[in-house]
Amino acid sequence: MKKLLIVLGIMLLGGVFTSFTLSARSISITVAGPFEDVVAALKQGDVNGLSRYLDNTVEINISGKSNSYSKAQAEIILKDFFSKNQVKSFELVHQGGDSSRFGIGTMTTGSGTFRVSFFLQKKGGSMVLNELRFESK
Repeated sequence: MKKLLIVLGIMLLGGVFTSFTLSARSISITVAGPFEDVVAALKQGDVNGLSRYLDNTVEINISGKSNSYSKAQAEIILKDFFSKNQVKSFELVHQGGDSSRFGIGTMTTGSGTFRVSFFLQKKGGSMVLNELRFESK
């Protein structure tokens, strides 16, 4: 009887160990980076999330009106844009690049649909957002 309990205990422990080993292999950890943070900020219309990555000088194009702005000016321009265009959704359509990254997506707002393009460039040890385009569709 003792031997039977020992054998069953060993089998139970082996099954538990195998189960943990198999489930640990299926877990993957995804670390968000600047690109993913910018996409998330665009989905929310989150100016603070975008401003974390703004370069010292940023080119912003809104419906054909383009200009270069300081980081502080860019924040004001983006706050104004998102206050007038409440984001309903943002879908990333295309992305690319290695050392520099870009993304193109479709943003649906309360006042219309925009084709959004953004460019991140490596500067020093980090990525900075140096261009944002919002083109009416």
